[in-house]
Amino acid sequence: MYALIEFKGKQYKAEHGALLRVDRIDAAVGTTLDIDAVLLIAGETFQVGTPYVPGAKVSAVVEAHTKDRKIIVFKYKPKKDYRRKQGHRQQYSVLKIGEIAGAS
Repeated sequence: MYALIEFKGKQYKAEHGALLRVDRIDAAVGTTLDIDAVLLIAGETFQVGTPYVPGAKVSAVVEAHTKDRKIIVFKYKPKKDYRRKQGHRQQYSVLKIGEIAGAS
């Protein structure tokens, strides 16, 4: 059984026990979240929402907060002595999916 959920403007496939890496959220490690924006539930039955499945929810627990690898943004214009170097590290939160509660 799995569900497609919408979380912070992005869509994820959530299965029981799976780990999802989502954009960083302001929640302490161990906090339980209930996600109500369920787009689809698939298993023995198949439910598609318009846009969300009414009464469905997915519970998740915040496992950790991590950072991605650093990427380098380097801009330059040849022969003009213009060089700009900037680094970026995206921050993520890791969610462990618990129960997927369907409407029917």
